[in-house]
Amino acid sequence: MTVSKRVAEKKVAKFEKNISRRGGASNKTALEPSHIALILFVVLAVASFIFQVVRMAMNGGNPEQEYS
Repeated sequence: MTVSKRVAEKKVAKFEKNISRRGGASNKTALEPSHIALILFVVLAVASFIFQVVRMAMNGGNPEQEYS
C-alpha cells in the first residue's frame, strides 16, 4: 500500500510534535497532604505566638493575668 508524501509528512510531524511535548506536562507538582499539614502547623504556631505577644502587651508583661 502506497502512502502519499503529504500524508507521510503529516504523520511524521505529528509524531515529532508528540515526542517534543513528552515530559513537559509532568513539571507541575501538587501539594501533598504532608506539605499542607506542615503549612497549617506553621500558621498555627505563628498565630499563637502573635496572640501571646498581644496578650502580654495588654497585661503589662504578665501572661497569667486575665484581662477584663
